[in-house]
Amino acid sequence: MTFAPDLLVGKHAFITGGTRGINLSIAHRFAKAGAKVTVIGRDAERAAGAEKQLRDAGATALALTADVRDYAAVDGVIGKSVAAHGPIDVLVCGAAGNFPAPAAAMSTNGFKAVVEIDLVGAFNACRAAFQHLRKPGACVTFISANQAYMPAMLQAHVCAAKAGVDMMMKALAMEWGGSGVRLNSIAPGPIADTEGMARLASTPEARAAAEKRVPLGRFGTKDEVAEVALFLASPAAAYITGAVLAMDGGFGLGGFGLNPLG
Repeated sequence: MTFAPDLLVGKHAFITGGTRGINLSIAHRFAKAGAKVTVIGRDAERAAGAEKQLRDAGATALALTADVRDYAAVDGVIGKSVAAHGPIDVLVCGAAGNFPAPAAAMSTNGFKAVVEIDLVGAFNACRAAFQHLRKPGACVTFISANQAYMPAMLQAHVCAAKAGVDMMMKALAMEWGGSGVRLNSIAPGPIADTEGMARLASTPEARAAAEKRVPLGRFGTKDEVAEVALFLASPAAAYITGAVLAMDGGFGLGGFGLNPLG
């Protein structure tokens, strides 16, 4: 699909976890479509680098630091972003954590950290942003994962967190639909050049094995995920809410198998 270059002119996109990876690519794509973008992350140096990168590309951009697990911190940065860029038209909940680990060897804190970043962090962003969403017309997009609906060894924490994210999304779609707010999830499969895939397919052999499981025969790209996010933010998706959009090259059709690392 070809989008008009001014598709998001005058709109404000707020992106958690937006200082790197897929979420930074989404920020760049939204900015290219004319949006004012706010990205947040935990690392101040990375945030400063992301802001410079976005501004050097011509974006009206603001990068702030906050831990999505801390509601007060999220509420504070959302307030600052609204003061700078106006009401939020597009909220992307992308902050996430992952590491491969067998459940029997995983610490409670390790499990809890992923659930809190992915699920509680997404709730915090939604809860704090709701009063600032431009209603009707705003949309919220969650960056989910195949693990939300495909069980995977060494990923019990991620499976639990992402399944929770998608079910929360559907519940909020029902609650907030009357306000004119749409909520959907993108579930990327194997995406190249991401920290997650670097951990889950850490060797050339593991990567080759994972690619063989993708019907389209390759990993996706961060830019392709960004295009899907832009579609969900566009008028073309005006009647889509409560949906989980698999963006995985068909990977979910075959499942992870017994060993997700190849």
